Order: sequence, then C-alpha cells, then structure tokens
Amino acid sequence: MKFNNLLLIALTIGFFACTPSSQESTASEEVIEVPRSNPPLETKTAAGMVNPNLASVEELVGAGLSEELASGISEGRPYLTMTALDNILGEKLDSAARADLYTKMFLPFNLNTTPEDEFKIIPGVGNRMAHEFEEYRPYVNIEQFRREIGKYVDEEEVARLEQYVFVPVELNTATKEQILAIPGVGERMLHEFEEYRPYTSMEQWRREIGKYVDQEELERLERYVFLAND
Repeated sequence: MKFNNLLLIALTIGFFACTPSSQESTASEEVIEVPRSNPPLETKTAAGMVNPNLASVEELVGAGLSEELASGISEGRPYLTMTALDNILGEKLDSAARADLYTKMFLPFNLNTTPEDEFKIIPGVGNRMAHEFEEYRPYVNIEQFRREIGKYVDEEEVARLEQYVFVPVELNTATKEQILAIPGVGERMLHEFEEYRPYTSMEQWRREIGKYVDQEELERLERYVFLAND
C-alpha cells in the first residue's frame, strides 16, 4: 500500500512538471507582427543577357569589361540605344572584342524602329538576317518575331536572337506578362503601370510613373512602351 501511494505521488509531480502554465502556453502561441517596408523596384537583368542599363559594375566586369570601363559605362547610363553604347565601346574595344562581349551583354534593339544596318551589331546577324528583321515590320508582339524568324532558323537560334530585341508594348492593352518582360520591371512597377490605366497621353504616363522613379529611369522605361492613340 505504501509503495502504491509513493508511485501515485511521483506520477502526479511528473504530470505537473511537464504541463506548461497558462501564462507559458499563451506566450508560445502569440504571433508577433513584423512591419514590412515597401518592396524595392526590381532591377534585375534580362534573362540570359546582362543589360548594361541595369547591371552592377561587378556584373559588367563578369561580362568581360575591365573594371575601369565597367565603371565608366555605369556612370554614363542610361543608354537609349545599343548603337550609342556600341559607339562608346568602339573607342576602347575592337570589333572582335565587342562581338565577344555582346554574347554576354547587350541592350535590346527595338524591332520596329532600329535601322536595318544596326541589327548587324548582333553577333551572328549578317545582311540577310538583318533584312528579315526589318521585312516583317511592324511587329505587334514578340510572338510574331518568333513565328516569322522561325521560317529561317531553328528554335534554338530564334531563342538566341530574341535576347537581342524587343517589341514595345501598348500601355493600355499590354498583358501582365508583356509588361513584366520589360527589363527591370517587377511586380511593384507592374502594379503602377496598371494603376493609372487608361492613359490618354505619354505625358500622363511620364507624370504618373515619374512619381516612383527618377528622370533617367523614366527615359529608360519609355523605350519599351507606346500609346496607340498618342
């Protein structure tokens, strides 16, 4: 009988020792809210190719530029055309060095406005392909480019060439995917682009988006958009 009483006492003590108090239980279930700051604007480079308007100095060096030249390129941006950047690089690099660099770093050409001869800056593009790029204007979307150029080269080459070009998107009708395809545009800027629709003029777009980015970034983004009624 004495042994049974001792066993009962031991079990009772063990139970209360392992059971948390109501105060401890409440504390363990409490959820602490951590304030979140607004997410920064996206500044990622386009997939597969370093964008000289967005890349860090380290990324430009990784693409093959010297640190001095990479710093100079960074300080001089934004570049509104690849031809303008090519002219600057031509003062420091010969044609072979630039051709090698452009397999890793490039500012995409506007398919609808770039002069035919300038397409030949793209590695592997000669007279015939440059002519085909120009032949199918105006392009309404990048899918049209894939379809038309796919008549002459295989899918792998179409994908390679696509890294070097873009089709401007119409601000009032562009899909989320088309807006997100603009280099440097992420979810936050996508929201701002859509927030002020419909746009009645490019001046309205500049005024609204200029609330979120500086003048240089506004000029860079404007390369990729247009208004059908402007």
